[in-house]
Amino acid sequence: MRKSTLYLLFITVNGVILAFLFLGYPILTEETHNNRITEEKKLVHALGITDLCLFTEARYTRHPTQTDLHSAFQDHPLALEHFPSGSLISPPHRYKEPGP
Repeated sequence: MRKSTLYLLFITVNGVILAFLFLGYPILTEETHNNRITEEKKLVHALGITDLCLFTEARYTRHPTQTDLHSAFQDHPLALEHFPSGSLISPPHRYKEPGP
């Protein structure tokens, strides 16, 4: 068998596996996923959990609605971002809208 034929066979097999992972796997695991979401909703309701915690690093990145404009610059106004998560999320919408 030539090396090029072996390579094309390898690429084809991996392409089929990748197609299954993107198209077939979600269909096969849909019921399990829906059951898990239902159980998690029950747990959240039973424990009375309020908000989602996106990041654990800084208080202004834990939940975007609980932040203020100046907490990221608490050391001084020209301070660089200490935590990488601060550059991954944008400020809350109430700060993006022009004020009166």
